[in-house]
Amino acid sequence: MTNNSNIRDQMLAKTASLRSTAERTPDASRRASRTETAPGMAGALAAAQLRVQELESTGTTSQVSVTEVVPNPWQPRRVFNEAKLAELAESIREVGLLQPIVVRRVESAYQIVAGERRWRAHKLVGIEHIKAVVIECSDQDMAVMALVENISRDDLSDYEVSLSIRQTEKEFPSRKRLAEALGLSRSGLYRFISFENLPDFIKKELDLKPGLIGGHTADDVVSVLKKHGEAGLKAARELWPQVVEGDLSQGRFASAIVSLATKPKSGTEAGGRSIDKFFAGKAQAGNITKDVSNFTVKIKTNMLTDEQEKEIRDVIGKLFSTQPRGH
Repeated sequence: MTNNSNIRDQMLAKTASLRSTAERTPDASRRASRTETAPGMAGALAAAQLRVQELESTGTTSQVSVTEVVPNPWQPRRVFNEAKLAELAESIREVGLLQPIVVRRVESAYQIVAGERRWRAHKLVGIEHIKAVVIECSDQDMAVMALVENISRDDLSDYEVSLSIRQTEKEFPSRKRLAEALGLSRSGLYRFISFENLPDFIKKELDLKPGLIGGHTADDVVSVLKKHGEAGLKAARELWPQVVEGDLSQGRFASAIVSLATKPKSGTEAGGRSIDKFFAGKAQAGNITKDVSNFTVKIKTNMLTDEQEKEIRDVIGKLFSTQPRGH
């Protein structure tokens, strides 16, 4: 009996979507790279949990077709961890669903209020029906509960949160009220909103890899681009591939834009020194530096094949083999 109880406890932990505030606290490494929201978010999360429980108490439990269920339109998560989803699916296959999902009826479908991972796991397993509590829920409740439940998870990127906040914004009369509902300071809210003002070429990449930069970096980059205009935008476009490839940390992205944008337009620095970068695809392969004394070509070793290195050495050898001494 004890073993069975332990298994059920473990499965409940895996299938529950509403955990305590303490269990949702991001670890130290995650806190260093994302826009933080505690302690206001902790209170907002607790309020959202209580609101879900309140609504559940007035709802009715039934079996609904998995095909009739659709995600919460305010769901911020764009990327689901496939490995964890498969683990959850296997748990449900073995012991069943221990906690119903929460949905609301909208025309011919059921919109998920809480429990999208459990619903997705059912689809993976191939179970045709899922136990659900059907409740009455306003758009504002849907928006806030979906966002608050997910924003507190340390694996949700700031960019995903920002998209949901912009979608949620229309449900509130002002950004001040929205910030209060989400447990955010005004500055915290605007860090998320800053993603909207990033160039399209950055947002397009974030759609595929939402964790590339956090809210602080987005805010810094937007400020830099506003200050430096076209020169800043050109520099950001040139440097962005390095951020994508991991050659330039997101923390240095904004300052690198400033450095490149304020470089003399001729490409020559004080003292007659110029630096030109060259790329292999999106990755920087090296640079060419010229000053009054030297002309230097630097190429990253991992960018060269043995054949290419030989060709370069041959070219250099031919260039200088016929030059008279002293020239």
